Amino acid sequence: MIRRSVILGVGSYLPEKCVSNTELAQRVDTTDEWITERSGIRQRYIAADGEKTSDLAIAAVNKALAAAGVDGKDIDLFIVATATPDQTFPATAARVQAAVGRPGVPSFDVQAVCSGFVYALAIADNFIKAGQANKAVVVGAEVFSRILDWQDRTTCVLFGDGAGAIVLGTGEGKGTSDDRGVLSTHLHSDGRHHDMLYVDGGPSTTQTTGFVRMKGKEVFRHAVVNLAQAVEEALEANKVSIDQVDWLVPHQANKRILDSTAQKLGLDPAKVIVTVDQHANTSAASIPLALAHGVSDGRIKKGDLIILEAMGGGFTWGSALVRM
Repeated sequence: MIRRSVILGVGSYLPEKCVSNTELAQRVDTTDEWITERSGIRQRYIAADGEKTSDLAIAAVNKALAAAGVDGKDIDLFIVATATPDQTFPATAARVQAAVGRPGVPSFDVQAVCSGFVYALAIADNFIKAGQANKAVVVGAEVFSRILDWQDRTTCVLFGDGAGAIVLGTGEGKGTSDDRGVLSTHLHSDGRHHDMLYVDGGPSTTQTTGFVRMKGKEVFRHAVVNLAQAVEEALEANKVSIDQVDWLVPHQANKRILDSTAQKLGLDPAKVIVTVDQHANTSAASIPLALAHGVSDGRIKKGDLIILEAMGGGFTWGSALVRM
């Protein structure tokens, strides 16, 4: 028997303020039709003044702990994936740890932008497999609205704020794809494409936060190829076919990317969890938000085989094959 990390519970949180495309068009030179046609996005949630990434993360974690039936004092690892931390330091994860009431155990942030949750899941999975943790909280949380140039309609209409979290526990398996838990994770990056998707600020460059800048067509082209390859890598590593997958839970960047990736994989679009229309691109939060949505509406059930995949600035990209 081998040690596996198993998803015990999921939770999510979205700020109260919901902004539709029509409302946004009153502020930005755009239209509902323009946004929907190019991205599939119809609305996004924006954090309130004074509402921080940690606030969103803590709310999502509390829901995940409740869903898992786990006491926060039993958690021995906290990882928060975010590109929009409360502060340069300390880690946002430290605030989450303090709020849960579990001092003394490791807590840190992971920054891989939109791929952050997959990266954080891979790290937590390895901690658990190595016996260095028994229960872990993995969070994706973002307040992306704070790094948007609201005069740039090519970027500001695409993003939103939110958080999603999972609680991982330990399980045992035979080392086959029938095991419950995280079966494998696959991470990649290519820093040569830095200028395709980045924020034009930072402590050591401008001493400011900066704004998101993106070359949309180039990102789209790389995304479809990289995401499909990451999914195929996960399938091959576990000797399963795309037909055996119950659900694809992708990073919610753009409906056209989701459709193109599914088509390239030969996957039935009905097996793709899509939430980008409801909360736009929430970067590291989008996969756990989509996962929580699929679990809460009853589509994703215990025993289902799911693939998580994402690509973000860097470029970073990756996938995970998980049996719920």
